[in-house]
Amino acid sequence: MTRFLFFAVLLAATAAYSFWRGDRESRLAATLCVVAVLMTQLLLQPVTHRFASVETGVFAVDLATFAGFTVIALGSSRFWPLWIAGLQLTTLIGHLLKAIDWSLLPQAYGAATMFWSYPILLILVVGAWRSHRRRRRASGHSTA
Repeated sequence: MTRFLFFAVLLAATAAYSFWRGDRESRLAATLCVVAVLMTQLLLQPVTHRFASVETGVFAVDLATFAGFTVIALGSSRFWPLWIAGLQLTTLIGHLLKAIDWSLLPQAYGAATMFWSYPILLILVVGAWRSHRRRRRASGHSTA
């Protein structure tokens, strides 16, 4: 529970910063992250059965999130959305591995599907920060 609380605070801070300083793409990606986390929490199996088999609801959310990140990346002139879409693709591979090998430990499957959420948030913050810096530089303000 404390790991999820830590992640929830990190997600909230990332989304707030993205809306405060980021461009349209940062705000869209942040919104997508928040919605995906909320939907995932609603669709996860009870703790006693969690990740024992393919989490089909979570897979659907992850697939939709990948599609959303891909649309953002394809419409962007920036590189960071491609990184986020690529990392989300690795999350989908975690689901595929569980579907191929049902003996995959639930802890390994859970870690494979959640691990990349942290780097995604980090890349999103960097993208929002760089967007803000570019806008300030274009308007003649210092980058501080």
